[in-house]
Amino acid sequence: MTLQEITDYCLKKTGAYLDYPFNPIFPVVKVKAPSQTKGRIFAQPFILRGEEKVTLNCRPDSAAYYRSAYPGSVTRGWHCPPVQQPHFNTVNLDGTVSDEEILRMIDHAYDVAVAKLPKYIQRELNGGD
Repeated sequence: MTLQEITDYCLKKTGAYLDYPFNPIFPVVKVKAPSQTKGRIFAQPFILRGEEKVTLNCRPDSAAYYRSAYPGSVTRGWHCPPVQQPHFNTVNLDGTVSDEEILRMIDHAYDVAVAKLPKYIQRELNGGD
């Protein structure tokens, strides 16, 4: 998958939007409900030393699973502070992880970010259910 394909897929999720909190050339994809002013990051597509990568939010147990299943291709969030590293994985977009698996990782990242939002915001994102 390319960075553009990943970004496009992420932006199809309910409440997803692009933000640039760190630098104008490093976008992040966040999720928020219309009533919110700030969202939660779930995906960070970027280029490092000419290689396309994406950092995704995850649960620590899922993070450990993906790192063990794809050693060298999925690593701790490289730019995250040590306390956040168990909650983010960086995925190399070099073809070693299938597109289908990357899409599952993105879905998981989105779900993790939404689960960290207050329940009333989660309901708002789910159409008021």
